[in-house]
Amino acid sequence: MFDSFLVRAALAGVGVAIAAAPLGCFVVWRRMAYFGDATAHASILGVALALGFQAPVFAGVLITSLLMATAVSGLSGRGFAMDTLLGVLAHSSLAFGLVAVSFLQGIRIDLMAYLFGDILAVSRLDLMVIWGGATIVLLLLWARWSALLTATLSDDLAYAAGLNPKREQMVLTIALALVVAVAIKVVGVLLISAMLLIPAAAARPFSGTPERMALMAAGLGALSALGGLHLAFVFDTPTGPTIVCLAACIFALATLGDFVKQYLQRSDETPS
Repeated sequence: MFDSFLVRAALAGVGVAIAAAPLGCFVVWRRMAYFGDATAHASILGVALALGFQAPVFAGVLITSLLMATAVSGLSGRGFAMDTLLGVLAHSSLAFGLVAVSFLQGIRIDLMAYLFGDILAVSRLDLMVIWGGATIVLLLLWARWSALLTATLSDDLAYAAGLNPKREQMVLTIALALVVAVAIKVVGVLLISAMLLIPAAAARPFSGTPERMALMAAGLGALSALGGLHLAFVFDTPTGPTIVCLAACIFALATLGDFVKQYLQRSDETPS
């Protein structure tokens, strides 16, 4: 049964969802959506470099993602607004990556698979990489959870607690690069940020604590991956985009449910 491509695809989707969910919570709390985009878009340049030097694609994506995330962290606050800097780096790195791919001679490359994912082609080795990366990300976040939460609340509060906010930012940078490297096979470069943001954003209205939000985001991400995989199989649609579409529908339902809950609460508080 493990040899079935659908089983491998399901395990890959769940692995990425579990890795992306808690990290996505920090992306939402810190308003780092563009940060995720810049890191993900740089990964296509890593694909081109890895293929050009006949190196593992995972290693190339991981290195370029780390370099991009480190560059963004280092350049922030040095004369450019953060959204401007991230916009320039995200789109220019994607463009350079696509141009670099066009220079590869004698190498067949399915560019659409890297842009939008090819979860149905996941191999046993890919599964090991995905779950190994997910385990490292979860262990890293578990070890630094309290420190990351404190640094997210306030830099001053972090300094008062004896923490270095820049070090905690680097922890998130490393975790984000790992998630990008393992997720590129599942949802592709252009949709990685969606798997970081959408489940966390959908879980936020119904979570009273950060830990509950992370767990709920992981559940919603896994549901999106499994449900999207099933829908793509039934309707013969692209799997990566279908997973994200289902996640977006879940977010819409969560937002509607939160709106209804707030409306009912206001109605109960209004004196008759």
